[in-house]
Amino acid sequence: MDFNLTREQELVRKMMRSFTENEVEPIAAETDRTSEYPAETIDKLFRYGVMGMVVPKEYGGAGADDVCGAIAIEEISKACASTGDIVATHNGLCCGPIMKHGTPEQKAKYLPMLTSGHVGAFALTEPNAGSDASKGTTTAVLDGDHYVLNGSKIFITNGYVADIFVVFAMTDPSKGTKGISAFIVEKDFPGFSVGKHEEKMGLHGSPTAEIVFTDCIVPKENLLGVAGKGFSIAMQTLDGGRIGIAAQALGIAEGAMAKAMEFTKSRVQFGKPISKFQNTQFKFADMQVAITAGQYLTYAAAAKKGEGKRFTLDAAMAKLFTSENAMKITTECLQMFGGYGYTKDYPIERMMRDAKITEIYEGTSEVQRIVISGNIL
Repeated sequence: MDFNLTREQELVRKMMRSFTENEVEPIAAETDRTSEYPAETIDKLFRYGVMGMVVPKEYGGAGADDVCGAIAIEEISKACASTGDIVATHNGLCCGPIMKHGTPEQKAKYLPMLTSGHVGAFALTEPNAGSDASKGTTTAVLDGDHYVLNGSKIFITNGYVADIFVVFAMTDPSKGTKGISAFIVEKDFPGFSVGKHEEKMGLHGSPTAEIVFTDCIVPKENLLGVAGKGFSIAMQTLDGGRIGIAAQALGIAEGAMAKAMEFTKSRVQFGKPISKFQNTQFKFADMQVAITAGQYLTYAAAAKKGEGKRFTLDAAMAKLFTSENAMKITTECLQMFGGYGYTKDYPIERMMRDAKITEIYEGTSEVQRIVISGNIL
């Protein structure tokens, strides 16, 4: 078993670390303060091949492996979890299902768009269908050469900036989860509209919105996969998406620890830097163990995905472990800053706010425990 990164993976880390230091970190605080979508940064990420990193080169992607994709999100999220979230959603939740389940025609049309400037999104959650996706009420009725969609989706990442959506709707409500189908929907389709823009605790630069379908016309050829297999597509997609969130949580924790180490080395109390106190040192030791373990879990899940192996359990474990540790580590790091940590003069309070959502979206920690226990019992 080889635990070493390949040369390509190391180069991706080096590239993304440099990009983050020069392009992402300088505007991270302002992005959070203004809740402004970092459009220029995302445009650059498109040009550098990060938006569509694992998409095959024949469709305009970088053709990198899934570990590279996780590393890119991890490095970006060290400085700005909002930007990491935008990338993770685009790559894992929109490009991912189209690559896996799309027809040759769908891939040829949409993947080049998604690698050349068109932002992607994933629309599953509804007001009464969160963890229990089977309770969705958005419908899709076949009418000649098109489907008519009616209903709404909430908490959609990239919602008000995305051009292309993977949407799930009931084509046969009488069949429960077996009546759900998936569709590729463009924002310009008649009957598509953006509703409420969410104001969130964290991830202020990641655009979250309600999506509304009012007699929305979707061409029949935009059915993704087989009718009635949408629930399976959604669950498979979320498996992959959880690797992205694990990488995001991992990056948040690493970024927080780095900032705390820098602060404690310069903050003098009782005659010496607080990094010299054993209590502080032991906390950093525990953080490093958790971060390193999280990397192994995340990269292993990504490697299995890339090899075409079943990775549901691995992704759930990685997401659960890294997200809960991101919350613990950012909280511990903020404590080290004392009163300064509670102000916006330092990034640690933003990192703690951003960390919380990683325990919730792409399946809450409770859902991850259901997935894990169901796979091992």
